Amino acid sequence: MAEELGFAVNKTKATLGEIEVAPEVIEVISGIAASKVSGVYAMRGKLSSGVSELFGRVDHKKGVHLTSDEEGLKVDVYCYLNYGVSVPKVALELQKKVREQLIQMTDIELKEVNIHVVGIVPEKTELKDLFSFDDEDGEAE
Repeated sequence: MAEELGFAVNKTKATLGEIEVAPEVIEVISGIAASKVSGVYAMRGKLSSGVSELFGRVDHKKGVHLTSDEEGLKVDVYCYLNYGVSVPKVALELQKKVREQLIQMTDIELKEVNIHVVGIVPEKTELKDLFSFDDEDGEAE
């Protein structure tokens, strides 16, 4: 997650004050936009999102990581795709939808939208079988 507490929205001619958007809001918008793309089976979860889902809560920022550096704002999307889809086409559509939704809803321009395809899901796989609750390093979160 980004170190900053909020991101300033582009300045307009007639300002009445400052508008800041929390990083969590950007992650949620990106997560919802990514999950709505045709061909995306699910977003990659972590232990915290898995526990939340056990209690019936939906974690919309699941599978989305936001970073900010001197170059600009970057979003990394980790997702599972359906078997049989064109991976490059779905990845390009993911980049396009995430970028469009953030511009439309917050007027914040992204420097990069990186898509990480974690896996391809065969047609009859259960959602609970996909998610291991370990980090990439093998440690539980």
